[in-house]
Amino acid sequence: MSDVTRILESIEHGDPKAADELLPLVYGELRKLAASKMARESPNQTLQPTALVHEAWQRLVGKDNPQFANRAHFFSAAAEAMRRILIDNARRKRALRHGGGQQRVEMEGLDVAAPSDEDELLAVNDALDKLAAIHAVQAEVVKLRYFVGMTNVETAQALGLSERTVKNYWAYARAWLFREIKATRATG
Repeated sequence: MSDVTRILESIEHGDPKAADELLPLVYGELRKLAASKMARESPNQTLQPTALVHEAWQRLVGKDNPQFANRAHFFSAAAEAMRRILIDNARRKRALRHGGGQQRVEMEGLDVAAPSDEDELLAVNDALDKLAAIHAVQAEVVKLRYFVGMTNVETAQALGLSERTVKNYWAYARAWLFREIKATRATG
């Protein structure tokens, strides 16, 4: 049994010191995942990887007696927490009181209107919720790959799947999400 799994069991049994022991063991990995995800965000992003990790950590262990079955379950929950934080941040930035997504645009060199990064993130999130309702494991693969930035190998390890299965699920989910987003934009 790994140290992480042992500490997760201690957390589940209500040991108040266990969460303090867990953070040093997983912080580096969580920080790496957050940095990978933030590298793909828009350059005007105000959320930093460290803040994303800390907010996700608070959501994960800030509750009374969190329960994680194992390391894979913990990192899956961390991916979900990071996804929700990024979605909440994108929604907040699109709110009217924050400018409603309006950005200063120089007219010179303006070619074609394109959706903002927040629009894309929210479209993927909405489609992902629909995918999760019918294909939960494929949706978990998307969360880990797209929202956290894990590789196929890391995703396979986190979910306890083979790398080949993760590649297949990732390909299927990308195609499904593309069709869903395209259909939503066509009707919207």
